[in-house]
Amino acid sequence: MSSHIVQVHQLYKSYRSGDLDVSVLQGVDLTVERGEFVSVMGQSGSGKSTLLYLIGGLDKPDSGDIFIADRNLASLSDEEMSSIRRTRLGFVFQFFNLVPNLTVEENVLLPILLDGGNPSAARGRLTEILETVELTHRRRHRPSELSGGQQQRVAIARALINRPELLLADEPTGNLDSLTSTEVMDLLGKINRETHTSIIMVTHSHECADYGSRRIVVRDGSIVDET
Repeated sequence: MSSHIVQVHQLYKSYRSGDLDVSVLQGVDLTVERGEFVSVMGQSGSGKSTLLYLIGGLDKPDSGDIFIADRNLASLSDEEMSSIRRTRLGFVFQFFNLVPNLTVEENVLLPILLDGGNPSAARGRLTEILETVELTHRRRHRPSELSGGQQQRVAIARALINRPELLLADEPTGNLDSLTSTEVMDLLGKINRETHTSIIMVTHSHECADYGSRRIVVRDGSIVDET
């Protein structure tokens, strides 16, 4: 098994805007090791979120290769790509995307239900995750009864229910105040350290980026700095 969870080679992506083709990514190369926590920074429009979505198979590049655990996404059918997203990847976004009429535990178990799995068989895993995100006492509550930070922790728990190898986070603290942001980042750091789940996180915040073991700066569609 390779030590790389992600390998990106010469990635190009553009979008059509009126009569113009707007270049978003220009020949990006990136390797992420298993267990690594990579923070991706850059101004709005720099291409950082596009890079994240391409790695997650939520969009397709114009050219270039993306390997997740040594599998080239370009060679996968839509069904195979969906399977990769369900079983190997977890997603956390700025907006929590919780189902309002479901409880905390029902929201966390949703990926298993959508995959045709048996939620009863995942009860032990559910209890473990709710303890990790410190929401055991809120398991019967609905999103409207939770704070913003608690809702994001539910979203993180949902992303982890299938034991993904890679967690992709797009501005996970973008809708949170500074104190709650720290709590969420402490949680992501803990998950990375204790479970060795690889994390790629897009953020505007230098404070949040400091939680990563490596920082990448994207500017005008290219990686211009790594620290």
